[in-house]
Amino acid sequence: MKIVVDENIAFPEEAFSQFGEVILCSGRKITNGLLKDVNALIVRSITKVDAKLLKNTNVKFVGTATIGTDHIDLDYLKETGITFADAQGCNANSVAEYVFTVLMKIAVERKLSLKKMSIGVIGVGNVGSKIVNFAQVIGLKVLKNDPPKERAGIGGAYVSLDEALTADIITCHVPLNKTGIDKTFHLLDDEKLKNLKEGTILFNTSRGPVVDNSALLSLIDKKNFTIVLDVWEGEPKINTELLNKVYTGSPHVAGYSYEGKVNGTKMIYDALCNFTGQEPDWKPVLPDVDNNEIIFPGKGNIEERLHYIFNKIYDIERDDEKMRKLIEMNADVGGKYFDELRKTYPLRREFNNYTILINKNEKEIIELLKKFRFYVESNK
Repeated sequence: MKIVVDENIAFPEEAFSQFGEVILCSGRKITNGLLKDVNALIVRSITKVDAKLLKNTNVKFVGTATIGTDHIDLDYLKETGITFADAQGCNANSVAEYVFTVLMKIAVERKLSLKKMSIGVIGVGNVGSKIVNFAQVIGLKVLKNDPPKERAGIGGAYVSLDEALTADIITCHVPLNKTGIDKTFHLLDDEKLKNLKEGTILFNTSRGPVVDNSALLSLIDKKNFTIVLDVWEGEPKINTELLNKVYTGSPHVAGYSYEGKVNGTKMIYDALCNFTGQEPDWKPVLPDVDNNEIIFPGKGNIEERLHYIFNKIYDIERDDEKMRKLIEMNADVGGKYFDELRKTYPLRREFNNYTILINKNEKEIIELLKKFRFYVESNK
């Protein structure tokens, strides 16, 4: 069996070599010619998998180690009998931690009390549901919008998109659907963006085209928006003028925690085992985190204290600083740099790897920290 694997996937050879020959390749360099005698293809979001890529090849299994599938022509795979697997939910904790790390930074800088604010969560799937849970822990008023789940009777207390967009903070966690009743392409278009309240804090960590980037650029100053973009229209060649105006920009890495990547690999590995009839026996072992104990500050409001520990774990300013180097580059050079940032992204570990040392009398805070998945040790 021959398997082509995107070189940015975690543990590619360790996970897939038991099935046969593993060929590692840049996701943007996977071609029809490369796949002629290949049996399985494992990609990330940058590889467009369709008839053009797969026609007249021997590929019988396609896996994407990502939560999104807009880069996969699912109808073509079904028509041609190619087995497909995705990794939905693999990096949900990573994305939620990214959002709240940035949000705490904004709250501290702007002296905001999040308990007095509202958050509109657009899409309440694997990621969005974790955002809702964290938001409720902090005391934010949550406005949930998810028409597919509402129609299916899954969960409750949903609001319309327009109502969700009245919130002080808006965060998008939807798949990219270009057509249909649940179309999300330019879900936040010129009209929707114009109707947002002045000073809205807007996150997009889903897919770039969910937010009309041109419309956003024209309104960002007029409406005094605070914009956090991890995903962009036209990736890897993005609008650098927009990048120059956002509060925080990053190269599609919100879900790039080490755990998120490894979870994605393991989910596709298990699916390939099922496809080939093999018993899964690979269990990834992640290294322990050095210096994983953090003393919780005794003073400050909750936003300041959480920002302190979140920032010790994940320095979002580092990602933003590297990203802004794109502003001085032309489109071709910038596109290569964007991909290189993703390829060489430094190791980032999730909250559950860290122990927070805190006074035992801080009972409410201890429970809050546990809900953020920290291990807590209380002293005298």
